[in-house]
Amino acid sequence: MTTAATLTATPAARLDVDVLVVPVASGPSGPVLLDDADLPGALRRLAVSPALGVTGEADEVRRIPTGGVAKAPVLAVVGVGEVDPDDVEPEHLRRAAGAASRQITGVASLGLAFPADDADRLAAVVEGALLGAYAFDRYRAVPEAQRPAARVEVVTSLAKDRAAQRTTTRAAVVARAVHAVRDLVNTAPADLYPAAFADTARAAAKGTKVKVTVLDEKQLAAGGYGGLVAVGQGSVRPPRLVKVAYAPPRAKRHVALVGKGITFDSGGLSIKPAKSMETMKSDMAGAAAVLHTVLAAAALELPVAVTGWLCLAENMPSGTAQRPSDVITQRGGKTVEVLNTDAEGRLVLADGLVAATEEHPDAVLDVATLTGAQIVALGYRVSAVMGTGGLPDLVVEAARASGELVWPMPLPSELRASLKSKVADLANIGDRMGGMLTAGVFLREFVGDTPWAHLDIAGPSFNEHEPWGYTPAGGTGVAVRTLLTLLESQPTR
Repeated sequence: MTTAATLTATPAARLDVDVLVVPVASGPSGPVLLDDADLPGALRRLAVSPALGVTGEADEVRRIPTGGVAKAPVLAVVGVGEVDPDDVEPEHLRRAAGAASRQITGVASLGLAFPADDADRLAAVVEGALLGAYAFDRYRAVPEAQRPAARVEVVTSLAKDRAAQRTTTRAAVVARAVHAVRDLVNTAPADLYPAAFADTARAAAKGTKVKVTVLDEKQLAAGGYGGLVAVGQGSVRPPRLVKVAYAPPRAKRHVALVGKGITFDSGGLSIKPAKSMETMKSDMAGAAAVLHTVLAAAALELPVAVTGWLCLAENMPSGTAQRPSDVITQRGGKTVEVLNTDAEGRLVLADGLVAATEEHPDAVLDVATLTGAQIVALGYRVSAVMGTGGLPDLVVEAARASGELVWPMPLPSELRASLKSKVADLANIGDRMGGMLTAGVFLREFVGDTPWAHLDIAGPSFNEHEPWGYTPAGGTGVAVRTLLTLLESQPTR
C-alpha cells in the first residue's frame, strides 16, 4: 500500500483525519510547541505537558485524546529534539514527520500541522512523512495495526501554490524510489540474484523513457569484463551488467552512475565469518540506488542524460571460484592480482567505471557498500565521498540539501604504493589501515580524466539497529536523494 500526500489550507483543528500531528522541540525550560495550528488552549497546554511524559526528544511520539475540541479524535505530539524554535532546519522537520508516519500506524489518515509555510520546510515535511510510511511485506503479512496511514494531509498556506504542488509530486517520486531500493535490499538473496535483479530492472523501466540493456555471462566474457566474470564464476547464478539509460532530447549534460550489485557476498574463498554474512544480502544497495535514481530522474523529466550501470554478481565459494593469487584482466586491459576474494566490489565496479567512461560522460559517480573501514571511520549513519575534479564537493552540497549525511574523505597518493603487484598492474588490496581510502585509490585507476566521485555507503545502507526518524530497520534507500539532488543541480546550458 502506498501512502498519498496532499496539501490543505484547512485549519488544523477542523481537519478530518484520524490523528492530528504537531511537532514539539526540547527546550531548556521544557517542551516547546512548534506548530502554528489553531489548537484550543487546553490542547496546546497538554501537547507540552511533562505530566503526560512529553519531552520533545527526537523520535518521541505521544498521543492525547482531543475530547472533541478538535475534529481529529487524537492529537499526536512528535519530538523534534533540541532545536532553536525560531530556526528549525528542514531536516529536523523531515525526521519528525517521518517518525510520526512510521510510528502512528493502523489508522487511515494523518494530518500534519508543522511549520510548513516556506518551500524548503514544506518539501521536507511531505518527503519525511512519505519516507516514514514504509512497510516490507514480501515474506509476511503486515498486521493492520502496523500498516502506515493511507493518506497524509499537510497543513500549509501554500496549498494552492503551483510550486508547492510540484514539491508534493517530487516528494512522492523520491519516496517511491527510496521505498523501491529498500524493497530490493530487504529481499532474500535466494530471490534476488543477478539475473533476477536484471529482470526487476526491466520490469521497473517498462512504460518509462528508460532503456534497459543486459549483458549475460557470455557477453561479459567476450567484452573483456574480467572483474564481473571472476567475481561471479564461483556461483551457479552467473553475473550480469545492466545498463539503464535515460536520454532526454537536447540534454546538455550526461552523468553516469555505477552501482555495486553483489547480490550476496560470502567473501568467496576468502570467506567471511558466519555472523558477518547475515546482512550481506544488502551488498547490492549501490546498484539498487543507481537503478531507482535513473528511474526517478526520468519520472521527473530532468533535462540531463543519466546512464546507470548495475554491476551484478554473487560472490560464492566453490570449485570454480576465483582464487587468491589469480590475475584477472579488467575491462580496458588493466590486470589485477586478486589477493583477497572478499575485496570483490572494487573488481566489478572497475569494469562498470571503464564501461561508463567509454561513453565520455561529463561526470561519473559510483555508489557502493564497499568497505567495513567506512563503518569504522564514520559509523552507521554517515556515508563517505572521495574523488576528483571538484565533484565530491558537489556531492556533499547535494547531500546537505537533501538531508543525507555524507562526509568528504581524501585520496592520499602515497596509498597507491600499497597496491603494487609483482605480477600485475595492481593488486586488489593494499594497506589495512585507511582501507576505505585505499579502495578509492584503486577505483581511481579506472576513470581516466573524467570527473569522478565514489560514495561508500557500507554503514548507512542497512540499519541493523532501531528505526529512527524516517529510517526503518533493514534497507534504508540511502544515496537516492543525494544523487537525485545532484542531477537536479546540473547546468542545463
